[in-house]
Amino acid sequence: MLDEGRRRARRGTDVVVAYAECHGRPHTEDKLQGLEILPRIQREYRGGTFTELDLDGVLARRPEVALVDELPHSNVPGGRNAKRWQDVEELLAAGIDVVTTVNVQHLVSLNDVVEKITGVPQRETVPDEFVRRAHQIELVDMPAEALRRRMAHGNIYQPEKVDAALAHYFRVGNLTALRELALLWVAGRVDETLQKYRSEHGIGTVWETRERVVVALTGGPEGETLIRRAERIADRSSGGDLLAVHVARSDGLAYASPAALARQRELVESLGGSYHSVVGDHVPTALLDFARAENATQLVLGTSRRSRLSRLLAPRGIGEDTVELSGDIDVHMVTHERAGRGRRSSQPGRRPPYPRRVAGPAAGLLFPLLLTALLAHTRGTLNLTSEALLFLVTVIGVACLGGVVSALLASLSASLLLNYYFIPPSGQFTITEPNNALALAVFVAVAVTVAAIVARSLRLSRRAASATAEAETLSSMAGNILRGDQAVSMLLEHTRETFGMESAELVPRAGQETETAKDGDGLVKVPAGPDQVLVLRGRTLPASEHRVLTAFAAHLAAALDHARLTEAAAEVEPVKAADRMRTALLAAVSHDLRTPLAAGRAAVSSLRSTDVDFSVEERDELLTTADESLAKLSRLVDNLLDMSRLRAGALTLHLQPTAFADVLPLALDTLAATSVPIESQGLAEICAVSADPPLLERVIANLVVNAVRHSPPDQRVLISASALGPRVELRIIDRGPGLRPEDRDRIFVPFQRMGDSDNTTGLGLGLALSRGLAEAMGGTLTPEDTPGGGLTMVLSLRAADGS
Repeated sequence: MLDEGRRRARRGTDVVVAYAECHGRPHTEDKLQGLEILPRIQREYRGGTFTELDLDGVLARRPEVALVDELPHSNVPGGRNAKRWQDVEELLAAGIDVVTTVNVQHLVSLNDVVEKITGVPQRETVPDEFVRRAHQIELVDMPAEALRRRMAHGNIYQPEKVDAALAHYFRVGNLTALRELALLWVAGRVDETLQKYRSEHGIGTVWETRERVVVALTGGPEGETLIRRAERIADRSSGGDLLAVHVARSDGLAYASPAALARQRELVESLGGSYHSVVGDHVPTALLDFARAENATQLVLGTSRRSRLSRLLAPRGIGEDTVELSGDIDVHMVTHERAGRGRRSSQPGRRPPYPRRVAGPAAGLLFPLLLTALLAHTRGTLNLTSEALLFLVTVIGVACLGGVVSALLASLSASLLLNYYFIPPSGQFTITEPNNALALAVFVAVAVTVAAIVARSLRLSRRAASATAEAETLSSMAGNILRGDQAVSMLLEHTRETFGMESAELVPRAGQETETAKDGDGLVKVPAGPDQVLVLRGRTLPASEHRVLTAFAAHLAAALDHARLTEAAAEVEPVKAADRMRTALLAAVSHDLRTPLAAGRAAVSSLRSTDVDFSVEERDELLTTADESLAKLSRLVDNLLDMSRLRAGALTLHLQPTAFADVLPLALDTLAATSVPIESQGLAEICAVSADPPLLERVIANLVVNAVRHSPPDQRVLISASALGPRVELRIIDRGPGLRPEDRDRIFVPFQRMGDSDNTTGLGLGLALSRGLAEAMGGTLTPEDTPGGGLTMVLSLRAADGS
């Protein structure tokens, strides 16, 4: 960051260092030379003074570029933003460019993965979406061993911390895993930029920058086999992507089982892939268009389920067409258990073996001639009625094959051939009897009628198949609703993929548009609510797809409304939560505050009274009562304030190495006198923990108070400590009644006590606050049964040696 700032300053850019944290590293501090450094602002918090980015000072200075270090940093309370990345947002909104820094472990999407790898939770995070909005992201990368050498040379940590850091967080395995996460995250960002470039420039050829494997699903039983095969292909290359696609088409292949597709979608997503559904009239073209739009390098198809007879009649299938059209995409034909066993059901509307416009009329002329030649060789064996019926069957067959036009040609040619060769006098085009004329007329009428019925049946089949395809697409969209996939950006991407378009976006509505509109070739607009328009760019949509597009637009409008309502509810929820907390607090504090106030006031009033001459012992007793009452009030107020900060997310921590042996006496000093003995063991020998000392003192005090409250007078409360791997555990052990298993989570709920019908014996904040503070410091607080009876509260914190 500092190097970039120096380069820009040398080019004449107005650059300032708004905030840079050098951590006492000489080589880093040297790079500040020659750069203008803006003063920081100081804030007081919990008895300490801290420096932060002076946001108002930077805005007043208005440089061209501001250097801001540690983007995920949590600001000390007192400023208008809780996080530094929110400060950066204000700078960007003011027109100030920002160069900043962020470590990969602080990205929200990788936070849980990093904790699994390193065992250390990251409390300070920054949203991925904010980082992705950067105009430029530069990866600062080096091998793990090189980073460890820098640390060993003292370029990162002070010498006394180097050994512990190298043995724990900065192990080779940890650094290698973090390095791979960073490389993959940045590669994803680069891939997004590449896809945007390809879309803007209309590039349809495949650029093999990254292996992407598309598997085609029909909803058949072979789907799982194909998915697992495609997943193995994708796994062979590091970072390979798996995409599953189902083509819902209007010309026949619309009999997929929704339940089977749902199962296959779950399998794809469980393997880390993504599921997509597109609409296409020609399956091979739709598959390849999708693959090229996603810059896929390989396509996995199942071998045909058609029977051997079906393949003889129609040798070319989807697989063969896909291979022929694939170009630079590798196509894998995968065998499976259903190959060659036939389809599960017929497919109305499927295209015939030959184009109907040529095969039908040709058959209408050829088949009657072939039948005439056959009957001529068997003349005399059949009478005229049988010969006429054979011609009628031939005409009906042609009608089923080619439609009305083919049936007319077949009926005319058959009637002429029948009249010339088989109706006396043969060899002439004459009809001597009226019955023969009527038979020929009926012959033609039957042929035309059958052809019309067949044509109508085909149209209805295609319409039903189209409706089924639409139903599949809408079912997939409804599945997204049930699965909660309602983000507008996801729905826009789903819409783009479904209709095979280059882009899909929502734009503000200009004027009154009440129906789907087309603006030029490949541009389709459809209203999406009262103030937005869905705009798709790419191909010209047929009229049959506009109804489905309208449904998608309505769903997008509903998603926009849902997002607005969610945002409004999110704004109201903190108010409701604060109101609930305020109500519970007012109901609970009446007795707890009134009792010590009344006792303290009575003691002070008695001491000030001139009517009674108190003895020395009585005066000491009254002073003790007043002191205990004020101490109790102080603890109550501190607990309430800390709980409110925890709920509001405004509690700032200052973690540092802290010894239990140093904190425990301070915690016990805040407790009132008790008849229950309190003992400790093993605290002096245990290593320090990473904690905020005042908060740790508060946690221990609350836990001890709880243990004392429930312990019999003749039983001691024991405090012990032990090390467990990279963590240290503090146990507060009592011999009280213990807890039922079902109550172990309820004891951490504020404003209630186990077994109480009200809060007149206390607010019940101690344990709730203790768990919240422990988790804020990166620790845990869990209850356990004490052997022999009682309750043990286990406070676990990270050791302060860097692990």
